[in-house]
Order: sequence, then C-alpha cells, then structure tokens
Amino acid sequence: MKRPFKVLGIQQIAIGGLDKGRLQKLWVEMLGLEVTGTFKSERENVDEDICAIGSGPFKVEVDLMQPLDPEKKPAVHATPLNHVGLWIDDLPAAVDWLTAQGVRFAPGGIRQGAAGFDICFLHPKGNDQFPIAGEGVLIELVQAPAEVVKAFSALAAG
Repeated sequence: MKRPFKVLGIQQIAIGGLDKGRLQKLWVEMLGLEVTGTFKSERENVDEDICAIGSGPFKVEVDLMQPLDPEKKPAVHATPLNHVGLWIDDLPAAVDWLTAQGVRFAPGGIRQGAAGFDICFLHPKGNDQFPIAGEGVLIELVQAPAEVVKAFSALAAG
C-alpha cells in the first residue's frame, strides 16, 4: 500500500491546564523554553502561549494552553497532554488517503492553525464509519513548509 505523504517529524506538543501561568512556571521559568507567540480563539476555547525547543526546521513547538471557559468545549485542559502535532509533507493528500483508509478526523477540516500552518486533527475515538483513530490521543497533522520538507529530506538522504 503506497502512502502519498510522509510524516517528517514532531511539529508540536500541546499541554493543557486550567492556568497556563502554572505551565509557564515549569516550561518557561524552570526549563527555559522561549515564548514565541500567543493565540486566543473563542471557537477553539483556548488561550495559549506558543513556546519553542530548538531552532530552524527542527524546532518543536510546545503550546501551553488554558481554556477561555472551563465549562465549554473543546476542553483543552481536560487531557493534560492535549495533543501531538506531526509535520506532514502533503497534508491534502494525507487527509484524502487516510480518510479512504477509514481514519476518523475531528470536525473542522483543514484550516489555518495557531502558528499559521494548515492543520487538521485525527479524532481520538473511532466510530462505525471510520474505525481508525488516535485511541484516546488527539493528533494534529500540520502542513510542513518547504524549508522543513527540504531539511528532513536532506537529513534522510544524508
């Protein structure tokens, strides 16, 4: 079975809590990650700080998230390790192929994410129509920009 896309590497991990200040205490103050941006979205019910480990095409984003309203969905704090993001070299091809294989995607389709890349999510739970899912883990697929695709290709060839 030929896959029309590649998972290149980890793009991000997202950690949720009721108070992102408590998350910052560990990740920013104690571990030394740099806050590179912030993102707020009513639709996604999130207020997040975007941090970074490493640099260049191998940089891994660490999102520290708190809900805008703890009573609303999505509950970004309900699972402390909220999701893992994977760099994908061809996101539309990945979505088409995975859907045809029975992979369940979360609602929302491909859209622009907090860091400006096109993203979509694999649902954590399968159903009758789409039985393949994250088995309890939310997985974000992220369209890798050209320089990331090139860097991972060079690494693989080297």
